Amino acid sequence: MRAAKTWPASGRSIWTAALVDLVIALGFVLAGRGTHDGPALVGDPQGFAESAWPFVVAAAVGWLVTRAWRWPLSPVRAGVGIWAATVVVGMSLRAVSGQGTALPFVIVAPLTLAALLIGWRVVARRFLAARPPDP
Repeated sequence: MRAAKTWPASGRSIWTAALVDLVIALGFVLAGRGTHDGPALVGDPQGFAESAWPFVVAAAVGWLVTRAWRWPLSPVRAGVGIWAATVVVGMSLRAVSGQGTALPFVIVAPLTLAALLIGWRVVARRFLAARPPDP
């Protein structure tokens, strides 16, 4: 079994990883708003955007701090840093913008985001490692 390639990253893997992280951040917000407020996009697109921006900005900060474009599929080098930034910066931005940071949310959000932001990279790496070598 060969190890998944992480360096040098291709432009395609960088953009794909960034898009997956964005979809995860938006999906996380969508699920949360859907659970608490009903249809998040249809009923209140402005409310969805207000809830989403802290986590989208935070994920971008995570990409910058970790330089995730160098190893976008690495669960540790990219995933853990992006997860940590998304939680810490995202919660901080929610707090300073007057959005809620209730204790249950502060407990559930890090666990969910860890499973998603790190987990997809683990799955991707295993998938790539199981692929037959290129001819």
